[in-house]
Amino acid sequence: MVGGFTRWSWRGGRVIGVESSAAIHGVVGMPFRWAFNPYRGCTHACRYCYARVTHEYLGYNSGQDFERLILAKVNAPQLLERELSRPRWGREVVAVGTATDPYQPVEGLLRLTRRCLDVFLRHRTPVSLVTKSTLVVRDARLLAQLSAVTGQTRVWVTVTTLDPALARSVEPGAPAPAQRLRAVSWLRQAGVPVGVLVAPVLPGLTDDEEQLGALVQAAWQAGAQDVAFNTLRLCPGAREVYQQWLQRRYPNLVGLYRRLFGGGQYPPPEYRSWLHRTAVALRASCRLGAASSGQEDLEDVGEGGARPGRLVQASLGLGG
Repeated sequence: MVGGFTRWSWRGGRVIGVESSAAIHGVVGMPFRWAFNPYRGCTHACRYCYARVTHEYLGYNSGQDFERLILAKVNAPQLLERELSRPRWGREVVAVGTATDPYQPVEGLLRLTRRCLDVFLRHRTPVSLVTKSTLVVRDARLLAQLSAVTGQTRVWVTVTTLDPALARSVEPGAPAPAQRLRAVSWLRQAGVPVGVLVAPVLPGLTDDEEQLGALVQAAWQAGAQDVAFNTLRLCPGAREVYQQWLQRRYPNLVGLYRRLFGGGQYPPPEYRSWLHRTAVALRASCRLGAASSGQEDLEDVGEGGARPGRLVQASLGLGG
């Protein structure tokens, strides 16, 4: 990424247009090979977001700078056109939104994600896209076309909890859970393959089996074709922000997190195994994922996702 380009004021923050050196990036050690993010930073301001640390690579902080200073890769459509035009490009699935939300509010102004979806469609390249935003329904027709052409495209709408008060506290800039579930319904009605990503599961807050069961049921009723679960990852940047929020809002849980995470990024294997078993049972109860192709494209990624590998989901497919 090089140099500043254009600046906008945006809802109490700033957006800086920058020119990037590449659109798609190779990924190692994940269930997909390619990732694409048109923005850096995110006004959804999720306390747990593991991508916060990426702002520090650019000399900003992982707290308020990450939430209020958004870098928009203004040349992303042109770069993507060039990269997908290469003869060696194999039309593999590209994971969109692995770091920050491609439909965060500034997308309504800049339309970078929309323009890049046009490029993906033109080059018949499937995407697996993660978002919390209802703005995704704006592009429902385009996403349905991309799905029809590629046979693999899917949208994952992240719903961390059904509790609107908790969601407002831990994800202050994101739409309410009920709005996200309505977006799932709209996408499904438009012919877009869609799943719900329960990510991350927050120990002591959203990991009650009854709560998780209600969320899976709500996702199924909204039209989700699959539900995936991710464990919480407390990496540098996210750890400090999340722990400060926890101390302020739920001080009674600080000891639990200390026992679960210690100085590490992930909860212990026993917790992850329990969550895996719970996820399998809940998905089976609604017969979710039955049409899965078996490709685990988004396991352990997405907003706040973990990366211990094949922990919390039995099968995460791209098929409709």
